[in-house]
Amino acid sequence: MSAMVLLSLAVGLVLLTAGAEFLVRGASHLAALAGVSSLVIGLTVVAFGTSAPEFAVSLNSAFHDQSDIALGNVVGSNIFNVLFILGVCALILPLRVDSQLVRWDVPLMIGVSVLLFLMCLDGEIGRVNGALLFAGIVAYTAYSIWKSRSESAAVKAEYEQEFGVHEKPSVSVFAWNLGLVVTGLVLLVVGARLFVDGAVTIAEAFGVSQLVIGLTVVAAGTSLPEVATSIVATIRGERDIAIGNVVGSNIFNILSVLGAASLAKPIHVASSALWVDIPVMLGVALICLPIFFTGLLIRRWEGLLFLGLYVLYTTYLILHASTSPLLPQFSSIMVYGLLPAVAVVLLATSILEFRNRDRAKVEAQPGS
Repeated sequence: MSAMVLLSLAVGLVLLTAGAEFLVRGASHLAALAGVSSLVIGLTVVAFGTSAPEFAVSLNSAFHDQSDIALGNVVGSNIFNVLFILGVCALILPLRVDSQLVRWDVPLMIGVSVLLFLMCLDGEIGRVNGALLFAGIVAYTAYSIWKSRSESAAVKAEYEQEFGVHEKPSVSVFAWNLGLVVTGLVLLVVGARLFVDGAVTIAEAFGVSQLVIGLTVVAAGTSLPEVATSIVATIRGERDIAIGNVVGSNIFNILSVLGAASLAKPIHVASSALWVDIPVMLGVALICLPIFFTGLLIRRWEGLLFLGLYVLYTTYLILHASTSPLLPQFSSIMVYGLLPAVAVVLLATSILEFRNRDRAKVEAQPGS
């Protein structure tokens, strides 16, 4: 593998990250100048803008008949977003789930993950499926904007602090931010091509499938904007933004990124993606329910659990890609030992939390 390949991968990643930053900064300022509320900007422009690298890479891959990277990028990013990003954020500071939108978005994230699995059963995400997915992102965005009107004052203040813009409208300000948007789009297009070319070459050099590269290197690379946004928001104490960014990005990845990519060209679904990686993505979405809704808090030990699960999943991919003789034993321990243990712990935690809530309600009643 030559130094030029690594350079292509690195330059592509830098351009993708810079392109997303320029796009988000310019588009959010333009929206604010147009009178859009900071909460709506955070829920739509920023959340979708941080997924711009996934969008550019998957769309580019679909056009070049690289279905495994197009699909692996989305599935791997969704797994990475929850397990790695929220895991790291919860270790930094326990994440309190205050927003009504998050409590609506988590079931929706599970629903669209199930929908994607069903669409993949015939081995292809066709153009009709793509149209349905893309229609879903339009409906989701409209509902999020409508729902934002009933959000709490604390959450609105958090988004105003992060995304509020107080510049006076002028031709120069408008032109500058429009220039940022255009520059961001150009960087995304160029960066996507360089990054995918480098990733494919690496896959060929190491003899691993493009799907594995899409699920790991490409997925982690295109998720860097989400990493930066969520960690910075957590450090600043804006924990609702940290969670909302991840969950909103996951919904956007399935509905918009795969929707647009399959509209461009039908995406072939490898059997390993259908029966292993997409179910893992669905399982990751499902475990958010008991963790998010018990105590409305992602605790540090739960963040550590997320990170541990990501390490186990990545280890599985490495063992599978290298056809390691340890794979059968590792898979057996995972399926029959570790995963059931995690399920039991989460179930027990949920039951205990709900009992505590019921007890607190009884004690709060007059005369109790």
